[in-house]
Amino acid sequence: MDSTAADRFDASRFEASRNRLASLAYRLLGSAADAEDAVQDAFLHWQAADRQRIRVPEAWLTKVVTNLCLDRLRSAQARRERSVGSWLPEPLLDGDPMLGPADTVEQRESVSLAVLTLLERLSPVERAVYLLREAFSYSHAEIAEILDITESASQQHLHRARRRVTVARPGGEVDPAAARRIVEEFLAAAYSGRTERLVALLTDDATAISDGAGLTGTLQRYDTPQRIAAVARAGFKPTPAKRRFAGGTPAIHYALVNHAPAILAVVGDRVVGAVAFDVADGRIATVRGIAAPTRLVRLAEAWRRHEPDPPLIPEW
Repeated sequence: MDSTAADRFDASRFEASRNRLASLAYRLLGSAADAEDAVQDAFLHWQAADRQRIRVPEAWLTKVVTNLCLDRLRSAQARRERSVGSWLPEPLLDGDPMLGPADTVEQRESVSLAVLTLLERLSPVERAVYLLREAFSYSHAEIAEILDITESASQQHLHRARRRVTVARPGGEVDPAAARRIVEEFLAAAYSGRTERLVALLTDDATAISDGAGLTGTLQRYDTPQRIAAVARAGFKPTPAKRRFAGGTPAIHYALVNHAPAILAVVGDRVVGAVAFDVADGRIATVRGIAAPTRLVRLAEAWRRHEPDPPLIPEW
């Protein structure tokens, strides 16, 4: 095989792993843009490596991507951005290959916005161990090799991570039809201004989080059903000012985002806002409002290739 053919062969081996690597990087970083950067950096490492000495390319690439992501998580800039309350995971439209494996409950949960947020409570190494084990089914021996730790350390990190994530996350999977019905009821109540119905649809300890369209630099949090209902009622009331800000009159669509129910505001083929929900025991436990353009880039690109159902509200 000549050098050109060998390079093409090696590039194709990398491309065969790209989606899996991107899925791992997204789970580690919570950002599609950062995940894409990490995978591209891994490709540069792959090109520069003596590939004939790499016996198991998949394992080698997994180690490179994992450690590139850990370097990002440990960086002073990342700690600063994530410590001031300005961070939310970047939402992805269901069907995006970056969401990766979804065959088991653990795999689906590991990419939910709820768990991606909870993972911020873990150290970078705990986060990596948890995801490599829960989402990608690596053995502790393999994880130890990837992270340059002992098997017993891997087991200890996993035990701590599971305890912290399991205690705080919403419980169990929800029937998709039931979740959609609850979210549609929430939208109808907010749009029509029925505050009492909104309160009834929320759990007693419900939380709402909004990125304020990225205008304030910090997250806005609301922690009582009454306050969330008031904010939702005001937020879903259409006004000329909101339409000007959106760049037109949005249509409101139902969608699945990170395997959870969501509603999207769409102007033409542009997604200008997303509201994602965690549903537990027949009520809404968490509402996440995301409208910062930088957090919607990949979701908006996927939506343009998507064939949606008719909108819930054709003209908001």
